Amino acid sequence: MTNQSTIDKLIEMRLTAMADAFRIQMDDPTMKEVPFEDRFGMLVDVEYSNRKNNRLKRLIRQAEFEQPDASIAAIDYQSGRKLNKALISRLATCEYITEYRNIFITGATGSGKTYMACAFGMEACKHYYTVRYVRLPDLLLDLQAARDSGTFSTVLKKYTKPVLLIIDEWLLLKLTEAEARNLFELIHKRRKKSSTIFCSQFRESEWYQQICGGESTLANAIMDRISYDSYKIDIESIDPSKDLYARSIWIRSCNGKVTYYTRERSGSVSPDRWLSPHRTSGSSAP
Repeated sequence: MTNQSTIDKLIEMRLTAMADAFRIQMDDPTMKEVPFEDRFGMLVDVEYSNRKNNRLKRLIRQAEFEQPDASIAAIDYQSGRKLNKALISRLATCEYITEYRNIFITGATGSGKTYMACAFGMEACKHYYTVRYVRLPDLLLDLQAARDSGTFSTVLKKYTKPVLLIIDEWLLLKLTEAEARNLFELIHKRRKKSSTIFCSQFRESEWYQQICGGESTLANAIMDRISYDSYKIDIESIDPSKDLYARSIWIRSCNGKVTYYTRERSGSVSPDRWLSPHRTSGSSAP
């Protein structure tokens, strides 16, 4: 009766993992030989681990990653993209966050910018930092709607509060004066207080032109606040001859044999433009 009362109290205090572990200890005869201090330590460890795991899951869910399965360990360094493994490994430690430094990830469509940014975001979550992923078009709409409704300060906090903010599709379209003004407010609030990852199809040197055509003083103001001391990762175009992820496997039946071919994923290939075959089997096509 006393044990059940203890379990009920643990559950009432929301120590459910400890309650379950305590119940298991009570049902295990061998635990009677274990000193009280050790048994109690086991219960605390179970509850502690459970709370840390739940916190991590909550951080990942709240981050709203575009690719929640992204992982630094899964990044392919043999794909011909000329990735700096030493730099990526260093950034994966989240040291840049403690330094309040930003990361620029640039590259063509499909080069893996979003995946890499989400992988960095996942590592930040594992260090129990708050993270938020957002596309710039969605961010701009959110800020302008808040400006129109008089809730700009409240909505701005949603994007200034996360320790790490990931902005995808950065400057995909040229900003208007109003959009640049709203964005400047966010950038200014986050400066030297948190870190931001910018993912863009344009190189950094082209960003000025994307901000009000480079004519507004806001372009200099924004770039000055985000570019200083930032880490830069420029992902080279993928070489299809080195990256199987950039190619598709095609099967063509010829004289009763099945031949395996590859082509670049980004373009269509007509029958007379097949690339070199991988192998040929003697079986008929299904």
